[in-house]
Amino acid sequence: MKKKLSPVSSLFLVLIFFILYAPIFFLIFYSFNSGGTMFNFESFTLDWYRELFGDTRLLIIVLNTLVIALLSALISTIIGVIGALYIHSIKRRQTKKTFLSLNSVLIVSPDVIIGASFLILFTMAGIKLGFYSVLLAHIAFSVPIVVLMVLPKLMEMSPTYIDAARDLGASSIGVLTKVILPYITPGIFAGFFMALTYSLDDFAVTFFVTGNGFSTLSVEIYSLARRGVSLNINALSSLLFLFTVILVIGYYFITKRSTKSGGMGVRK
Repeated sequence: MKKKLSPVSSLFLVLIFFILYAPIFFLIFYSFNSGGTMFNFESFTLDWYRELFGDTRLLIIVLNTLVIALLSALISTIIGVIGALYIHSIKRRQTKKTFLSLNSVLIVSPDVIIGASFLILFTMAGIKLGFYSVLLAHIAFSVPIVVLMVLPKLMEMSPTYIDAARDLGASSIGVLTKVILPYITPGIFAGFFMALTYSLDDFAVTFFVTGNGFSTLSVEIYSLARRGVSLNINALSSLLFLFTVILVIGYYFITKRSTKSGGMGVRK
C-alpha cells in the first residue's frame, strides 16, 4: 500500500524544491529584463536572447559542447556496456570487487585531481589541448557512470533467460543481441543520458584540458561571469535549463516505453 505523506513531510519537500529551483527561476525571470541588471525589473524584452543568437562565436561554442557531449556519451556508453558485461561475467568474487572499486575511482575522485591528471597525461603524450583532449577526458569520466547504470540490470536478470536461449540453439551473439541487450536497454539509456548530462555540465575537468581556440559552454559561462554580470549569461543559462528539462522528459518517456515494450526483456 502507498503511504500518504504527512503535512510536515510535504512542507519539507516543498521547501527543499523551492531552495533548489528558486535561484534558477530568478535567473530565468531576469533574462527578460530590459534594465540590464539583476536588481530592478523594468520591462519585458527579448533583446538578450536576440543578442545571444546573434553572437556567432557563442553559437560555435554551443555546437562544440553538443558535439562533445553526444560523441562522449555514445562512445562511453558502448565502452561502458562492454565493461559492465565483462565485470558481470567474472566468477571470482574478489576479482569482481576489485574491478568495481577501480571503476568507482573516477566517480569519487575530485574533479580537480582528474583534470590535472589528464592535463599532465596529454602534455606528456604530446596531445594538443583542444577538441580531442576534451573528448577523451569526457569519455574517461563517463564510462564508470555507464557501468554503474548497466550493472544493476545485468544483476537482476535471471540466468534462466540465457540458459533457455542456449537450449533453443542460440549462439553467443544471439544470446547477447536477443536476450541480454534487450533486457538491459533501460540501463543503457540511463547510462547514455547520465553521460550526456555529465558532459554538458562538466567544468573542472574541461577547464584543465581545453586549449586556445576551443571552448565549451561551462568554461565560456565562467569566463563571461568573471567579466561582470550580463543578462546574456541569464539568457544562455535559461536555454540550457530548458534543454536539460527536455532531456529529462525525453529520457522518462523513452525508458517508460522500452520497459513496457520489453516485457520480460527477451525478444522473440
